[in-house]
Amino acid sequence: MTLEGIMGIGQEAIKTILFVAGPMLGLSLIVGLMVSAFQAMTQINEMTLTFLPKIATMFIVLLVMFPWMVQILVGFMTNVWGSIPEMAQ
Repeated sequence: MTLEGIMGIGQEAIKTILFVAGPMLGLSLIVGLMVSAFQAMTQINEMTLTFLPKIATMFIVLLVMFPWMVQILVGFMTNVWGSIPEMAQ
């Protein structure tokens, strides 16, 4: 196995992780900013107030996008497992 092959698999793994986790992280960031803006406008200084909306958002996104995420991850693993014979040579 060459260094280019290892680097290619690593880069593809990082891209897949970012592609799959991106929607959850992005929406959680937006909800966190909205809650922070609400706290700043109302002068509520409760640190734990942001956790529930963020967790609920991540749970809803996970429920909605789970089939797509599994499809992306299975495709990646199929490519990795399929390329093992080529890597062994």
